[in-house]
Amino acid sequence: MDWLKAVELLRSTRERGVLVTVATVRGHAPREAGAKMVVGAERTWGTVGGGNLEAVAVERARALLTEGAARPELLSVALSDKAPYQHGVQCCGGDVTVLLEPLPVAPAVGIFGVGHVGLELARILARRDLDLHLVDSRPEQLAPERLAVLDDAQARVHVHHVPVLPELVLAELPPGAHVLIMTHDHAEDAALCDAALRTPQLGSIGLIGSAGKWARFRAKLAAEGHTAEDIARITTPIGLPGLTGKDPSTIAVGVAAALIQAFEGASAPAREVRS
Repeated sequence: MDWLKAVELLRSTRERGVLVTVATVRGHAPREAGAKMVVGAERTWGTVGGGNLEAVAVERARALLTEGAARPELLSVALSDKAPYQHGVQCCGGDVTVLLEPLPVAPAVGIFGVGHVGLELARILARRDLDLHLVDSRPEQLAPERLAVLDDAQARVHVHHVPVLPELVLAELPPGAHVLIMTHDHAEDAALCDAALRTPQLGSIGLIGSAGKWARFRAKLAAEGHTAEDIARITTPIGLPGLTGKDPSTIAVGVAAALIQAFEGASAPAREVRS
């Protein structure tokens, strides 16, 4: 399997990896600049030259996976019998620098309710590298002609047609998925809030609506057996507090900005490029 297919495999299975690229070569080396390999937690694909060079690169790549690193770094290895080595002598005579680029798992977002706000939010989030799940009980909201505005999406868009019990989709979302509840029906919203609190692998849970709506929902959720700590998992109102406009595009921008802050907060601290 070539490196592009390996990257695609990791992306589709939502596994982290590291792309290793031969960045520079001085003197003799087993592979030329531009050679690539992909390192996963348990497997590798491709090669940057074998021997000590590759073993050191794989070892460092897996350390980056363990550390949860998000920033790339450079690693230089001398191919000489006089140079320090960890995995056998490799005496080609050159010096190689490889670039290690962490391949993170893309965030996942589930939008429950693709009305005016939901569609505007989908249009914004579709421009990012993430898994975007669109869920609505109304088939016309998910009609291909209505979602045509997402045809050029960078995100992977998953459309869920669920005329009844949209809350069943919650169990299908990837672990850590961020859920946004904004359907046309308050009863549907309430059922989704209840189901989301009973789905422990989710990330954040956001609910659109007024303070009065939330007061009723909070009492209902408590009556259904949810603790105050459970109920606190739901954020409402959603979006940036400084944005007060109520038109769909303004709400969507605020919600998207708050989500991006959550994505960045979940990332590992920045690392300096090493050489």
